[in-house]
Amino acid sequence: MPIDDWITTLLEFVTELPDWQRILIAFIAIALETSVLIGLIVPGDTVVLVAATGTETWIQWLALIIACVVGALAGESFGYALGRFFRPRILRLLLRKPVWFRRWMVMERRVQRQGGPFIFLSRFLPVAHSVIPLAVGASGYAYRRFIAWTLPACLIWATLYASAGWAAGGTFRELSSTVQGAGFVFVAIIIAFMVMMWATKQILGRLQRH
Repeated sequence: MPIDDWITTLLEFVTELPDWQRILIAFIAIALETSVLIGLIVPGDTVVLVAATGTETWIQWLALIIACVVGALAGESFGYALGRFFRPRILRLLLRKPVWFRRWMVMERRVQRQGGPFIFLSRFLPVAHSVIPLAVGASGYAYRRFIAWTLPACLIWATLYASAGWAAGGTFRELSSTVQGAGFVFVAIIIAFMVMMWATKQILGRLQRH
């Protein structure tokens, strides 16, 4: 079936990349996704999911998770440092847009009031995961405490995406030689995972606003 051919072509392309290249691409994508501003346009989650479809061993899976966690911490630490050292300049820029300035001050107050849980939840939310580290740094929140909360969040996030990609790719490889339409199973796994993540983000977004 055509869908099987398409998935086979995709997986062949991904698996033919050397492990270090696939992992490096994921690392760079996540580092950029969690960086200020750049993170708004880089689809790091999609890159990781595609990279994970090429996973065939536990070592590859673990290496991908580690690369994603380190990349996320690098991007978030960059945002934190910008907030910590350039807060006055950031505020001057935001004052040009009163709406942005008010939102920024609300973010800073929430970091100070809610602290760790607010930081933890932000990793799973679009836009927030690239902007909040900046606000955390600007608020004066201790870097060690910031890492202590964002590290487990990054680990959970990376494990979920790496596992979903591996499950989809691995299942397709097992079924493709014996089952016609195995590509539909691959697509179903990816869609189910994306729907699950979307629902989770909606719930976490509501929790974060309260």
